[in-house]
Amino acid sequence: MDNIVLDYRPLLAILISLVAAGLVLLSGRRPNLRESWTVLAALGKAAIVYSMLPGVLSGKVFETAPINIAVGINLHFRVDAVGMLFAALASALWVVTSFYSMGYMRKLDEKHQTGYFASFAVCLSATIGIAFSANLLTFFIFYEILTIATYPLVIHKRTPEAIASGRKYLVYTLIAGQLLLIGVIWTQVITAGNADFQPGGFLAGKAATGILQAIFVLLILGTAVKAGVMPFHGWLPAAMVAPTPVSALLHAVAVVKAGVFGIIRVVGFIFGPQLLTEISIGTILAWVAALTIIISSLIALGQDNLKRRLAFSTVGQLSYVVLGVCLLSPLGILGGIYHIIAHAFMKITLFFCAGAVYATHHLTNVSEMRGIGRKMPFTMGAFAVGSLGISGLPFIVGFISKWNIALGALQGGKGIFIAVLIGSAMLSTAYLIPVVYMAFFKESVPKIGHGHDSLGEANPAMLIPLLITAVCSLVLGVFPNAGARFYDLAVMAANSITGGNVSGGGL
Repeated sequence: MDNIVLDYRPLLAILISLVAAGLVLLSGRRPNLRESWTVLAALGKAAIVYSMLPGVLSGKVFETAPINIAVGINLHFRVDAVGMLFAALASALWVVTSFYSMGYMRKLDEKHQTGYFASFAVCLSATIGIAFSANLLTFFIFYEILTIATYPLVIHKRTPEAIASGRKYLVYTLIAGQLLLIGVIWTQVITAGNADFQPGGFLAGKAATGILQAIFVLLILGTAVKAGVMPFHGWLPAAMVAPTPVSALLHAVAVVKAGVFGIIRVVGFIFGPQLLTEISIGTILAWVAALTIIISSLIALGQDNLKRRLAFSTVGQLSYVVLGVCLLSPLGILGGIYHIIAHAFMKITLFFCAGAVYATHHLTNVSEMRGIGRKMPFTMGAFAVGSLGISGLPFIVGFISKWNIALGALQGGKGIFIAVLIGSAMLSTAYLIPVVYMAFFKESVPKIGHGHDSLGEANPAMLIPLLITAVCSLVLGVFPNAGARFYDLAVMAANSITGGNVSGGGL
């Protein structure tokens, strides 16, 4: 194909943080050097990824030659529009998360920081490997590497609660991985080993309907666990025992986004909308997503611990991606893909804010946060932006993705799902806006106000990253193509899946 460009940058983008992980481990006794490796790797990874962005936007596809590591096992990397969207997001947010992590970990004088930063780097290598995988087997390998690399982060505090949460995380994700492996092997068998991702899918006519339905269920179960789709979400709230930067990684950058990205690959690049319509299974997953959205939002209402409230919010918000792509309509797919971007910037802002409040004032529960907005006006102002965006307020990035999903529901003749979107917006408002109200309009409690400066704000290493992500949420809500042109990438990806039926006018 004329648009294929052989290039080793996809492989370099994966390897750079693996190298950094080794250097971090060797620099354990020199914190400044250890953190320098982290920052240099984050900046280097972003530079490599973004150097390919103009080419992808012009229609080029960057690809490495297959790497034969064993008979029948080829690692193959390809950078298409949807892979670039995920990689550009993850690499950009790793930069801000690296700086935030340094401020957070130093503020609390956390132990095991060397292992923390090394595991973080391996996670980002795995994430980029997932984004740039050209075939199902490569995707599976990096998907499982991400599972193992995240475990040390979940158990970072080494407390009994952390160990139990890590064990729960592994049980959920490793069992899901085995189901995914069965689906991968079955797909390899019926395609004679040719399981390269193809826009619009490649399984049409490859097997009987019952077999295709079974493979779909296996692949979706394998990815839905990381995506937090109910009833496979239990590991996600439990994992909130980890440090807040890890929570931000789980929710905005890597693990759960890898899950929904996997669902996009299954729906759009293995089966395709036409085949899923023919075998009558896509709508079932859409309803599972809709129920997840509503039930998780109701559970979030009852959570006093702020991180757990945000965790259940994530469970619901991720299912917007699943719902959008499973509508199987062009605008629904566009909205679902773009919600990866929208949710990432909004939710990482909220977790950054929660971490800043904890690190500065040691508050974890919503009921304790009366008046905290007067002591931390910038932090809680950013929290307000993220909360309003999650609720779907216009001029914040979440509105754009949800608007397209709503249009996609109408376009696909499934207008009933608009009621789900409206109900979810109301519930999101109910569990997030009271936090903002309590922070700014309730009287302070005596525990608040003992920060190191007159305002009690977070230190700059935490404050600046959360302000950056909040500003991005606002800018992308007005100019969705600002910066990396994420919206154009989402349109390109949706067009490739649907055969060119998205004009980009769904704003």
